[in-house]
Amino acid sequence: MKVEKTASTLPAGKISDGNARGTSTRASTAPQQSGTSVSLGATATQLAKMQSSMDNTSAVDANKVAEIKKAISDGLFQVNSGVVADRLIQSVHDLINKSQA
Repeated sequence: MKVEKTASTLPAGKISDGNARGTSTRASTAPQQSGTSVSLGATATQLAKMQSSMDNTSAVDANKVAEIKKAISDGLFQVNSGVVADRLIQSVHDLINKSQA
């Protein structure tokens, strides 16, 4: 099984004029020209900052992956079937509850 980073940049979306809910703080993205201005809400600005900080962070602990690969190669990796079963049941339970909500 190959683990890859699946996070991507935020999708381009419609930029509101600040009349949307939750835009009490506005950050202007360009100087006002010709009577037209564009501003992003505080949430969009915060999301952009979070995205840029996450771009430099690895989603995978390479040392842990190497450790597990070595244990598998050496035949030392043991799967606790009880824990796997419990977590599988919990994830199915969570999916059922999410779909009913």
